[in-house]
Amino acid sequence: MQNGDLEFLTVGHQKLAIRALEGTKHPGLMWLPGYRSHMMGGKAVALNAFAEKNGYPFLRFDYSGTGESEGDFYKGSISLWLEESLTLFEKFCRGPQIIAGSSMGGWIALRMAQELAKKHIPLAGLLLLAPAPDFTRDLVRPQMTSKQKQELEERGFFEVPYENEPEPVPFTKIFLDDGDKNLVMEGLIDIHCPVHIIQGMADNEVPYQHTLELVEHLPFDNVTLTLIRDGEHHLSRPQDIAAILNALEMLIANGAR
Repeated sequence: MQNGDLEFLTVGHQKLAIRALEGTKHPGLMWLPGYRSHMMGGKAVALNAFAEKNGYPFLRFDYSGTGESEGDFYKGSISLWLEESLTLFEKFCRGPQIIAGSSMGGWIALRMAQELAKKHIPLAGLLLLAPAPDFTRDLVRPQMTSKQKQELEERGFFEVPYENEPEPVPFTKIFLDDGDKNLVMEGLIDIHCPVHIIQGMADNEVPYQHTLELVEHLPFDNVTLTLIRDGEHHLSRPQDIAAILNALEMLIANGAR
C-alpha cells in the first residue's frame, strides 16, 4: 500500500474507504465531506496536495453509504457519521490536528470538537467551509412542503432536485430526526480551539446569515470569519481554494505559537 492510496477499514459493520497521507510535520489534517459528497472533491484534493507538498499528515475518507465506502446512504445520520469520524480520528491522528469540514462536514467537525473536548483532547483548529450545523432543523424542515411531509411519513424519505444534477437529493426521516440529537447552536459551543470559517455570500444552500448566527454561538476569542462576496456553496473556484489554503496556513501558524 502506497502512502495516500485507497484502502479500506471496517468501522462498525461497514468497510470505509480511506486515503491516509503520512507526514512528518504537525499539525495533522483531517477532511470531513459534506452531505452526499466524497473525499475526491476539488477542495479535498487541493488540501491533499498542500499536505503532500508541505509534509503534513492528511486523512480523508468517505462516510458509510457515500463515495467508495460500503453501506446504505438511506440509513446514514449525523450520529453514525460522527461515530465513524471519531473512530478514524482515534486510529490515524497523532498529536495536534486541524479538522476541516465542508457544509455538513462542518457540523460533524463541531460535534467532533465537542466530543474530543470531553476527553481533554485539544485540537489545533477547525476550518469550516460553508458550515451547515443544525441544517436539518433550521434549513430543511422550514422549507418542506405538505407533499414532502406526507412522503416523509409514508415512505421514510423525500427527494428534492439539486442544481443540474440528474439525481435528486434524498432526505430521510432517520437523518432528520437524528439531527435533533446533535444540535450545536443551542448555547455556547465550547470547543477550546481556534476556528476559521469561510462562507460565500452568494450561497443558496447555506445562507451566510446562518453562518453569522453560528459565530454568535462560538467563543469570542480565536474565531475568524472570511466572507467571499460572490462565493457560492461549493467554494471550489481557484480563488476560493486560494482563500481556503490561506486560512489553513493561518491556523497552522497560530497553532505553532
